[in-house]
Amino acid sequence: MIWALDITMLIFLVISAVAAIAVKDLLSSVIILSLYSLIMAIVWVELRAVDVAFTEAAVGAGITTVLFILTIMK
Repeated sequence: MIWALDITMLIFLVISAVAAIAVKDLLSSVIILSLYSLIMAIVWVELRAVDVAFTEAAVGAGITTVLFILTIMK
């Protein structure tokens, strides 16, 4: 059962990484990268590295996304 979640998260990570590169719109790419960071945070929680997951969620999916969006809007 746990392996199914691992494989599902791996598939989502690969799909979101490829999609972030393939998308032409910058805002869509930033949103997809935010999704990638969120999925990676879930993977870190599953690996029992909660401190790393918290940092990934705060920095990767939070602050970086906001800064990228503000930069695109400028």
